[in-house]
Amino acid sequence: MNITFENTDKVNGLLTITLEKEDYQEKVEKTLKDYRKRAQVPGFRPGMVPMGMIKKQYGTAVKVDEINRLLGTKLTDYIRENKIQMLGEPLASEKQEPQDLEKDGPFTFVFDIAVAPEFKAELTDKDKIDYYTIKVDDKLLDQQVSMYAQQYGEMKDAETFSGNDTLTGDLRQLDENGNTLEGGITTEGGMIMPAYIKVDDQKKLFDGCKAGDIITFNPKKAYPENDAEIAALLKVDKDAVKDLTSDFSYQVTSIRHFEPAEVGQQLFDRVFGEGTVSGEKEFRQKISEMIQPQLNKNSNYKFLLDLRAYAEKKVGDLQFPEALLKRIMLQNNKDKGEDFVEKNFEGSIRELKWHLIKEQIVAAQEIKVDDSDLKAIAKEAIRQQFAQYGMSDVPDDVLENYADEQLKKRENVENFVDRAIDQKLIEKMKTVVKLNEKSVTLDEFNKLMQS
Repeated sequence: MNITFENTDKVNGLLTITLEKEDYQEKVEKTLKDYRKRAQVPGFRPGMVPMGMIKKQYGTAVKVDEINRLLGTKLTDYIRENKIQMLGEPLASEKQEPQDLEKDGPFTFVFDIAVAPEFKAELTDKDKIDYYTIKVDDKLLDQQVSMYAQQYGEMKDAETFSGNDTLTGDLRQLDENGNTLEGGITTEGGMIMPAYIKVDDQKKLFDGCKAGDIITFNPKKAYPENDAEIAALLKVDKDAVKDLTSDFSYQVTSIRHFEPAEVGQQLFDRVFGEGTVSGEKEFRQKISEMIQPQLNKNSNYKFLLDLRAYAEKKVGDLQFPEALLKRIMLQNNKDKGEDFVEKNFEGSIRELKWHLIKEQIVAAQEIKVDDSDLKAIAKEAIRQQFAQYGMSDVPDDVLENYADEQLKKRENVENFVDRAIDQKLIEKMKTVVKLNEKSVTLDEFNKLMQS
């Protein structure tokens, strides 16, 4: 066996493997003998089938399997031992000549290798990067207090309709003269929120109405091109309103007004538990302490984006084996075709550049993740999922069980590894580079994220 590697340029390599008959023959013979022992051929006792018959039937396939196995193993070993930083997978070279595997060796196989560009990504305390600390100001606290007041508010009866009130009433389909249509649609307890009617002249019909008032409106005009909304209001099938053009009378039977909770001790107890805080000042302080960690996560995420932009600019442009990478990308996305590759190639190169830079920085800073890091990331991800459904106090043993299940899936593990590395990279680089610290409001921060 002979293996050679040559760089056709700085980012393209050609790896050639030549296999002699003795490289694969012993393994092939052993496999064929095993086949012979198991072969069941009419007219022959088990294990007594002529070897010539076995070779004729299975010889080429076994040889091909063994050659493919050898190629895969030797390719991997050579690239690892010679520390070739390869991008993607080796591809059969366009210089590959046909090999007749029916015959004995030698066989020569040529592979195109995409080689990572050489560069150095080094960050020190001489590098200055912005870090934005989001302050909890009065506006943000007011918003959070209002959110809790809304969350713990309740519906109350009202005398006169206004704003976002909900109306309940009875509907009657009318004829062209404005009288109740005999055999027409009638509905009791139909609920309407006029605030969601998008047609102004229909919406204004409900202004200032009171219980007992009768309003004439047209559902089709009030909810244009929304038959599902009309059907739900009239409590009929969607097909029944497809060609509906009639006016309807709507007699208001009740008006429900949403009343936010009063900002007082009862609200404080409902949000944080009885007796945990007393007084609005302490309530706002507790809210501040609760939301600051999330704001810090936002700050860290922004720092990672700025760290990336800074490092990429410092490294400068990198040369990539674009033609070969496009072939690799097409190989991995055969079902999507060349248009997909052309459309997404530039973005994939940007991500590849950052991946290589980050890889260097992580190695230089000796950042590593272990099982405990992955478990912590998995638990946090699951905790956030529960929080989306309003479940904020999930027991730790439940999080543990869910995390264990998530970590059994390889695709999840890879994602958790990336997130764990990013977290450690952020914390480490905050101590390595010089931080240009800036205090901003949440509004200011959001504008930065949009720029």
